[in-house]
Amino acid sequence: MLLPVAVVVSAYLLGSIPFSYLVVRVVAGADIRQHGSRNVGATNVARTFGKWPGIIALLLDMAKGYAAVVLARWITTRAAWPSAATGGPLHSADFWIAMAALIAVLAHMFPVWLRFHGGKGVATATGAFLALDPVVVAAAIIIFLIVLITTRFVSLASILSAASIPIFFHFLAHDLPFWCFVLSIPIAIAVIVKHHSNIRRLVRREERRMGEPKP
Repeated sequence: MLLPVAVVVSAYLLGSIPFSYLVVRVVAGADIRQHGSRNVGATNVARTFGKWPGIIALLLDMAKGYAAVVLARWITTRAAWPSAATGGPLHSADFWIAMAALIAVLAHMFPVWLRFHGGKGVATATGAFLALDPVVVAAAIIIFLIVLITTRFVSLASILSAASIPIFFHFLAHDLPFWCFVLSIPIAIAVIVKHHSNIRRLVRREERRMGEPKP
């Protein structure tokens, strides 16, 4: 069981790196948790400290999700685990690769370095899903852009694109392992739940649109 532990630990350590917090510290010497929406995420970085710090934070958050899956795939390959589960999911390489994606996203949301108060996981989930299937991510990005262009709500676009991911895994990724579809569901749910404050503001019609100045 040492190799599953290696997958879990490495995915958590990668996912928990608070890049949005670190980028703002380096660029402005500030704490992102004390500015804007106080969310440790690329959108808040872009809104409060500028486009380029936001882009850097976004790419780094995506990269750590991607790296967690790639590293898990490397670990399982080195261990010569079978792709299909011959003794349940715990003995399946595919299960642990998909599990690395889930753990990386949860680690971003609950990083030990920031007392378990992290971001909403959209960029990290995007990177993890990109490592699993780029076609699924491309389809979800189309949903994101359509919602963003028509409503100008970043949060709503993030929520609906997250909700679409399991659907796209089911219908577009026929050659992917079963566990990618199964574990994409809790990832999508976690991202949506993390947007609970945005959902409340959307219901109250208090959510800021993209480009809208703060009242």
